[in-house]
Amino acid sequence: MGSNQTCITEVILLGFHWSSLDFFLSLLYTLTLLGNGVILGLICLDPRLHTPMYFFLSHLAIIDMSYASNNVPKMLANLVSQKRTISFVPCVMQTFLYLAFAATECLMLVVMSYDRFTAICHPLCYTVIMSWKVCLVLVITSWAFSFILALVHLVLILRLPFCVRHEINHFFCEILSVLKLACADTRLNQVVIFASCVFILVGPLCLVLVSYTRILFAILKIQSREGRRKAFSTCSSHLCVVGLFFGSAIVMYMAPKSRHPEEQQKILSLFYSLFNPMLNPLIYSLRNAEVKGALRRVLCKERPV
Repeated sequence: MGSNQTCITEVILLGFHWSSLDFFLSLLYTLTLLGNGVILGLICLDPRLHTPMYFFLSHLAIIDMSYASNNVPKMLANLVSQKRTISFVPCVMQTFLYLAFAATECLMLVVMSYDRFTAICHPLCYTVIMSWKVCLVLVITSWAFSFILALVHLVLILRLPFCVRHEINHFFCEILSVLKLACADTRLNQVVIFASCVFILVGPLCLVLVSYTRILFAILKIQSREGRRKAFSTCSSHLCVVGLFFGSAIVMYMAPKSRHPEEQQKILSLFYSLFNPMLNPLIYSLRNAEVKGALRRVLCKERPV
């Protein structure tokens, strides 16, 4: 154990120029909670949305709210108190939950694409294939596998010794930034991160693209113009979410790091961890007729006669 090694108790989050982000982060976080909360509320309140597609969408809303709540409250607390430190244990837990929610969202997007593939390409068998039992198994498996994968990363981080230098050049405890604090070889961690990205990002993205290629051909065969419009409406919103999430994640974790300076990586992380959760409910509400119809029905019920 070298003399530059110590028992780390807290770290300093350097982040951006903190004062300029106070109102901006608060607004984004509020919109994220409000938008996803509205989507979740509509799905619970409207019986017409009690279908497998919206069951998966409700879980996506829960993931997005949890995802943002894992990072942003601590950032806002640091902004208000002008204190940039975070204890090491909460920092590591923040990393663990960040990875768990990110992996769960990847798998949930794949499950949603499979649901759309089944609904459009095999409509007569849809209720049999996507039974509630199957839906529950898919959701539980996605959550369980993601948390197990995040636990593997956590164990690999905790085995490392950490140096005297306690500064993280990030606005939260992102895994690549945390690994820079270690004063030991982190190649095993890097290999596991890359392998996880291939399995949890590239693999699912390929499955989604294959599903939507087949969906596209199936939609083009639909004779009814209204049927094609409805199919394009639900699928295009999902494709927008998939493109934003997988695109920013792959650039962040699989592109050569030399091409992305640290400030640019922080912006990508901000987009990946806060913009996406905020945009998802907007995309689904603006491009989905059923969600807009559910919102109108709920508002009409609340309006006094």
